[in-house]
Amino acid sequence: MLNPLFDHLIVEAVDPREAATASGIIIPDTAQGEKPQQGHVTAAGPGKMLDNGQCAAMSVKVGDTIVFKKYAPDEVKVDGKEYLVISESDVLAIVTK
Repeated sequence: MLNPLFDHLIVEAVDPREAATASGIIIPDTAQGEKPQQGHVTAAGPGKMLDNGQCAAMSVKVGDTIVFKKYAPDEVKVDGKEYLVISESDVLAIVTK
């Protein structure tokens, strides 16, 4: 298991969905330009360390589905499973239903 430090998150990426035109032509995500990615937060650090030595609480929690910048995360593989490590500052939004 990965335990992130400070303001880092461990995320499982959500597979991008291919878009289709009205006539049914499928457009792969590689042709759609630079778009943010989505993922599920599986672990979260305690928060960002402030200059005064205190820890700022995280606004993202385990179980959240987030949207983040495409090239922000670092990819790691643990026990054959791929995870993304991302800073909370690279999260653009929390998806709500």
